[in-house]
Amino acid sequence: MPLYEFYCEPCDGVFELLRSIRESSDPASCPVCSRDARRVMPTSFNAFTFRDGYPRRIPDKGTYWHLGKEVKNLVTGPVRPNEHPEINKPIPPPKPLKGDVADKREVARLQAEQKAAEERERQAAIQAYEKMQAEGKKTADAL
Repeated sequence: MPLYEFYCEPCDGVFELLRSIRESSDPASCPVCSRDARRVMPTSFNAFTFRDGYPRRIPDKGTYWHLGKEVKNLVTGPVRPNEHPEINKPIPPPKPLKGDVADKREVARLQAEQKAAEERERQAAIQAYEKMQAEGKKTADAL
């Protein structure tokens, strides 16, 4: 049975009733004041149609509806069930703060200095070893 809206002038109220089509134009009694109310055209109307397998509202703005939310494009590509890329956007990775960037630069500078110092120590050790080897050959040659 269709749903009709009625307007009651004495109490200035709008109400809805389920009635058969045969009784649609007959006045209905108001649930508030029990007086006769006349039928009016609906004040709100929602309609959906299916296009491309997705529900779309009428009038059509060229957009699609996904789980009750308006989206501009159809779902394409691999996505998780019941998710749409426009609605369930991935969370972007956080941008590093200026202080964090400065800290990373400082850590990298200190590590580079430490590597340079280790390399200098290694070169000094190699030179000391070569010097010791050269002195050892001199003493072996002198004998």
